[in-house]
Amino acid sequence: MRSRRDDVDDAAAVERALRLGLVGMGEATDERAERRLDRFIAAPDGAFVWTRDGDGAAYVGRITGPWRRDEDGAAVDLVNVRDCDWVTEPVDPGLIPAAVAQTFARGGRNFQQTHPGDVEAQTQTLWLRLAS
Repeated sequence: MRSRRDDVDDAAAVERALRLGLVGMGEATDERAERRLDRFIAAPDGAFVWTRDGDGAAYVGRITGPWRRDEDGAAVDLVNVRDCDWVTEPVDPGLIPAAVAQTFARGGRNFQQTHPGDVEAQTQTLWLRLAS
């Protein structure tokens, strides 16, 4: 949920999303961004998502609704959104699957699938533990 715009406070976008139960991304401004948005829209309900807040703490959530525009998120470049159930507390760093930690370490700003394939099973196990 990090904006690709340098003038946007990424921490504010993540805080807004966690508070409102959203996951999202900013405006699609070129063909690559359009493809990312298409992948985001096509992700199935129940898909797991990860994000980090301004302090670097990680949160895991599950997409629970269809894509929609949220113009109220324009100030933090979070206008393409879907409902999301987030865990209420940051995930202990020792519990974050290695593939997720590696993806975070690359510092990307993209909506992307994390590999290898066992990361989904690891995340589901963690979700069941934390969401109960």
